[in-house]
Amino acid sequence: MKRLIRKVFGWVKDENFMHGIENVEVIVSKVLSIFMVLVILVAIVDLGIFIVKEVFTVPYGKINTTLFKVFGLFLNILIALEILENITAYLKKHVFQVELVIVTSLIAVARKIIILDLEKVQGIDIIGLGTAVLALSISYLIIRSSNSDSRN
Repeated sequence: MKRLIRKVFGWVKDENFMHGIENVEVIVSKVLSIFMVLVILVAIVDLGIFIVKEVFTVPYGKINTTLFKVFGLFLNILIALEILENITAYLKKHVFQVELVIVTSLIAVARKIIILDLEKVQGIDIIGLGTAVLALSISYLIIRSSNSDSRN
């Protein structure tokens, strides 16, 4: 009988502990959300300043290099938005959505490819990025198809 009582009370203690951990996770997620919103706002201001400084004052013929920097800054903001979406999705459902993480990773790799200076990189770097895109794309297809199968 004592063993049964200890087991029941041990379970209650574990349950309380896990509830406390979940509360901490929610608080951390909310703090991260606030910080991510601040990062996004600062990135937008930085993008605006960069566009005003660089795009409108760049000499004729140099716009291509400036455009790649602008695209990189835009994609930084999109990546930050995806991370914020990951955090808010966690707050709503209390699970990490792997599909969102893979999409965020694809955007990050695409950003790297877009801003890549082909004159300064080696072939192995391009092969690595290609491999990353392939692996993430296959992962996305697998997750996407398994999610659609589970919904049907």
